[in-house]
Amino acid sequence: MTTPFAPRLDELSLCAWVAHAEPGEALAYHQGSLAIDRDPPGQPFLSADARELAKTGAIAMKLAERGFVHLVQRRIAPDQFLYLAIARPRAGEGSGSISSLLSKATDK
Repeated sequence: MTTPFAPRLDELSLCAWVAHAEPGEALAYHQGSLAIDRDPPGQPFLSADARELAKTGAIAMKLAERGFVHLVQRRIAPDQFLYLAIARPRAGEGSGSISSLLSKATDK
């Protein structure tokens, strides 16, 4: 299993990867502490990076809820984790387009 790290992976890039990933492939979508990094304590306004990370984390969760990926984390140091999306097999579907994947991930 490979785990390429993309330090500034946005939600569109994550969906693009999922649309083309083979089952079992893994992608690191964040390194650090996701909960703290997307909502840093003591900061009344979120930075653009924190807002983007919050969107990426939310879309990752939706992709997992809809069966496109497994989400796992690896501890790499104290209070530091590598957050991974692992592509799941899709029953009866091809890889599909990015827009249809994003649409399916964001449907309620």
